[in-house]
Amino acid sequence: MVIVYFDGASKGSPGASAIGVFINNHGSVQTFKSSIGVMTNHEAEWKAFIKALEICVENNYTEALFHSDSKIIVDSVEKNYVKSELFKMDLGMSLNLIKKFDQFFLKWIPSKENKADPLAREALHL
Repeated sequence: MVIVYFDGASKGSPGASAIGVFINNHGSVQTFKSSIGVMTNHEAEWKAFIKALEICVENNYTEALFHSDSKIIVDSVEKNYVKSELFKMDLGMSLNLIKKFDQFFLKWIPSKENKADPLAREALHL
């Protein structure tokens, strides 16, 4: 099972934003970071989640434990519901990608434990 961390970061709300993804595949680490334009932190978190899912699907990782410090994303995926119209498409895309996994787990963690946080912050300065 691969271990995945993802995070979004923004300077302002909205402001310059970036994402980071950290994947540990049985000791082999893969990272991704990118500037993604101007948006809110919540939007950046969703973009990071979708990118992390896409990377896993592209690499045929079918069993994954995802970690996020975004309670909104964790709660939305668990409930299959998002209140804001702004995130309905992101939730739909995420759920479609999740269907491609044999085993998928999503766990909330504190920000200080998110290994993707430094990657997202670095990408803000690219």
